[in-house]
Amino acid sequence: MKFRSLVAAGFAVSCLFAVPAVANEPTLTTIKQSSTIKLGYRENSPPFSFVGDDKKPRGYSVDLCLLVATDIAKQLSIPNLEVKWVPVSAQSRFDALKKGEIDLECGNTTQTLTRRADFDFSLMTFVDGAGLLFRAGENPKSMEELKGQRIVVVGGTTTEKTMEAFVADTKLGVKLIKAKDHDTAMASLQDKTATAYAADRTVLITTALLRGEGKDFVVADNQFSYEPYGLMMRRDSDMRLAVDRTLANLYRSGDIGPVLQNWFGPLGKPSEVLKVMIYLNGLPD
Repeated sequence: MKFRSLVAAGFAVSCLFAVPAVANEPTLTTIKQSSTIKLGYRENSPPFSFVGDDKKPRGYSVDLCLLVATDIAKQLSIPNLEVKWVPVSAQSRFDALKKGEIDLECGNTTQTLTRRADFDFSLMTFVDGAGLLFRAGENPKSMEELKGQRIVVVGGTTTEKTMEAFVADTKLGVKLIKAKDHDTAMASLQDKTATAYAADRTVLITTALLRGEGKDFVVADNQFSYEPYGLMMRRDSDMRLAVDRTLANLYRSGDIGPVLQNWFGPLGKPSEVLKVMIYLNGLPD
C-alpha cells in the first residue's frame, strides 16, 4: 500500500508539472521560439478594434499592435513573424492573457490599479470617458429626468462598474441591463428595450456613425468617468518595454498623427487632453 501511495503521489506531481507553462514563459521568448505573436482583438469596439468589411481586424488599437509587432520582429531578428489574430470579448480578454492564448490585447481596455495588480499595461494609448447614448429627442435635460430609465451596458467593462456606482449613489430607480457586447447593447437601444446605452463616448459616437444612423441618436453631455486606455499584456517587464518603445517613438516623432486622423478624423480634431497625453507619453530613449 505504501508503494502504491508513493506511485500515486508521484503521478500527481508529474501531472502538475506537465501543465503547459506558456503563460509563465517570458513573452518575447515564446514569440522568438514560435516566430508568432498572438494578438487579441475585439470584434465590435469601433474605432479601436473591430472586424472590417474584409472580415479582418481593423481599428486604431489594431494598427498600434501591428506597429508593435513589426518592431518586435526587428528586435528579435525574426524575418517572417506570423501575426495570429485571436478574437476576445470584454469578459474573455483577461483569461486569454493568463492562459497564454494571446500575447497582447489590442482593444479599448482601461488601465486601473486593480487590473495592474494582475496585468501589465503599455503607455497610455487614448483617453476617454463614459457617457450615455439616447434616441434622438429623448435626451434628458436634467439628472432628475433619468429617474426610472433603463440603461444598457456591456458586462465586464469599467463602464459597468461606473454605472453600478451611479445607480447606487443617485437612487433614481435606474435599471441596468447587462449586454454581452456593443452590438447587443445597441440593438437594445434601437428596439427600446433600453432607454439609454452607456459606454465610452468615442465608442458610442462611432457605433452610431458606422451604422449610418448618427442623426437618430444623441450623446448626452454628462461624462461619468476617466478612462485611460492602454495595450494590456501579462506581467512581463521586457515585453512591456518593447511595446512602450514603439508607442513612445510614435508619439515623439509625430507619426501617431496619421493613425489618429485615419480613425478619429470624422469625429473632429483631437481633444486637448489627448494632445497632452501624447506629449507626456513621448518618452525619450
